[in-house]
Amino acid sequence: MSRIVACTNLTLDGVMQAPGRPDEDLRGGFAHGGWATPYAAMAQAGEAIGKAGALLLGRRTYEDFARVWPQRTDSPFTPWLNDIQKYVASTTLQEPLPWINSTLLAGDAVAAVAKLKREPGKDIVIMGSGVLVQSLMRHDLVDEYVLLIHPLVLGSGRRLLAEGGGFAALQLVGSTSTTNGVVVATYRPVGVP
Repeated sequence: MSRIVACTNLTLDGVMQAPGRPDEDLRGGFAHGGWATPYAAMAQAGEAIGKAGALLLGRRTYEDFARVWPQRTDSPFTPWLNDIQKYVASTTLQEPLPWINSTLLAGDAVAAVAKLKREPGKDIVIMGSGVLVQSLMRHDLVDEYVLLIHPLVLGSGRRLLAEGGGFAALQLVGSTSTTNGVVVATYRPVGVP
């Protein structure tokens, strides 16, 4: 059985929108894109990423990653991102998907992810993909959260834990911090208290 691990960058006020680049996600007039770049904290999530046998991405994140990462020959993450199996939850994309090792999850994403979880294998890591994570949270399909919490308050933007989301009781199972103030906190669901 595989585990689903949500790994994402967040601000103190829970914003996850456009951590990597100014033009990454302009929805809602978001003007703070690239906010995580000065902190370069993704390397601190290495344990979660190192256990990954596959990535699970929503359509928006997949399209952004597929457009950017294959051309980033200067990054040590590029070979890993290119080589790893990528599952894509989308009702609008069609196969064949353009990025190597990418498989479209047909039909209902929740049912498709539940099926993936039942298969033996390494962890399946979700990067970004807030809408997908929220959907999986409501169905208790996320086994672990690796949150890279940045010392910023943006005041606007799309949040991981949106209003109207599902209830979750979590247990802190690990934490560390970077020299520039990013807290990497790992949580696991513990059920309803």
